[in-house]
Amino acid sequence: MPNTDALPRDAQSILELAAHSMFDLFANASEGMMLVDRQARVVWINDQYKRFLPALGFERVEDFVGHPVASVVQNTQMHQVLESGKPILIDLLTNRAGTFVVSRVPLRDAAGEVIGALGIVLFDHAETALAPLIQKFSTLQRDLDEARRELATQRLQQGTGKRQSKYTFASFVGTSPAAVEVKRQARRAAQSSSPVLLLGETGTGKELLAHAIHASSARARGPFISVNIAAVPDTLLEAEFFGVAPGAFTGAERKGRDGKFRLADGGTLFLDEIGDMPLALQSKLLRALQEGEIEPLGSNKLLPFDARVIAATSRDLVKLVREGSFREDLFYRLNVLPVRVPALRDRREDIAALVEALGEDMALRSGDQPPELSADALALLAAQRWRGNIRELRNVLEQATMRGDSHHITAAQLEAVLREAGVEQVAPLPLPSAARPAPLPAGPNGALRPLAEQVAELEQHAIAAALAATDGNKAAAAKMLGIARATFYAKTAAV
Repeated sequence: MPNTDALPRDAQSILELAAHSMFDLFANASEGMMLVDRQARVVWINDQYKRFLPALGFERVEDFVGHPVASVVQNTQMHQVLESGKPILIDLLTNRAGTFVVSRVPLRDAAGEVIGALGIVLFDHAETALAPLIQKFSTLQRDLDEARRELATQRLQQGTGKRQSKYTFASFVGTSPAAVEVKRQARRAAQSSSPVLLLGETGTGKELLAHAIHASSARARGPFISVNIAAVPDTLLEAEFFGVAPGAFTGAERKGRDGKFRLADGGTLFLDEIGDMPLALQSKLLRALQEGEIEPLGSNKLLPFDARVIAATSRDLVKLVREGSFREDLFYRLNVLPVRVPALRDRREDIAALVEALGEDMALRSGDQPPELSADALALLAAQRWRGNIRELRNVLEQATMRGDSHHITAAQLEAVLREAGVEQVAPLPLPSAARPAPLPAGPNGALRPLAEQVAELEQHAIAAALAATDGNKAAAAKMLGIARATFYAKTAAV
């Protein structure tokens, strides 16, 4: 406490009253309070704290008060406060009574010496009171753990010549509900050994998710082999999949060649654009998946393999099955764990984070600064339909960066790129009438209004546009405008 001897009598009285009032306020408003003395013994608890005693294993108050705090409260940090003399204002405490948000403050005498400490339980259900924060922290921690695990796996595999996955779930940028849900489904798929079918438009990140599923699976130390079926001529697909026996045909390698199934043994085989597979080869693929063995081209021997299959397509497989161009039995064999990857227009609130991630990657590759987009430029991007999804977004960013004289990108630059690309709707989406701020009245006799009024009006227009572009997501809108969330919340009071 401050030295009250130097204070006037009135000031000293006010300070004493304030200290008393603050203590009473916390004692009544908090979920619980305790006092410990210099020897770290509990000397007092309030009525609210008494309800925790049964969960801590005490029936009577006297079994708790008067005892060393470390012997009655698990994981307490009151000793640290007593020894350092420094408060711990916000902390999570977990013990047999639950998880709590707590605050610990040292108590001092008139000479400034620590004579005890005050512990305050701010929330007794931390998982409820801080659910959004804890959930976000848990997601970030899980992504970090996955990235670390993948890095460790890659280090172990260095020098082995094995093909490895390049991405983890941390690489799939986005915190929108759609992005969180697809990552949740993909994580569940990673814990299984059944085939996975990734469905979604081109450019949504299906291959990235395939890498991430492999990196989080029990096969993470095995190879990750990828085949883009649409990029391989039909006449070569069978050899690409199943391999070639030695001397199978004129010009064939004398030692033969392993196919992708054999190369993926012990790991994951990713079949991209499975909807483009020729009908004649689909029956052989089905048999390989059912029997777990393949027959190389030009051979009469069956070779076993152990590979987990992940398939992906941007085509409507159900429609292809109805049309007879995709085998129904193969569809059911692959469609065990379907994961639908959302289009970019279904997670517009992730665009600002995607622009940042793509910009950093572009800068890493080019050695230049990452692009910086103005608020109206971000709003323009959020308003587009993105038929090519993230791949198209990256292309637009790269074009705008290459055309500009600096790393600052404006809405006008993006508009020019989009129009040349043939995008039908370039202008931002119109605001709903309810979201449009009413125009401020002109000054007396039509005179120019004060600058502060005009700036305020422009701010409200920008805020309303950002909210419309992010479907009302205030956190995403604040990031889009490049302002702090607290500042954004303060300004939205007038919207």
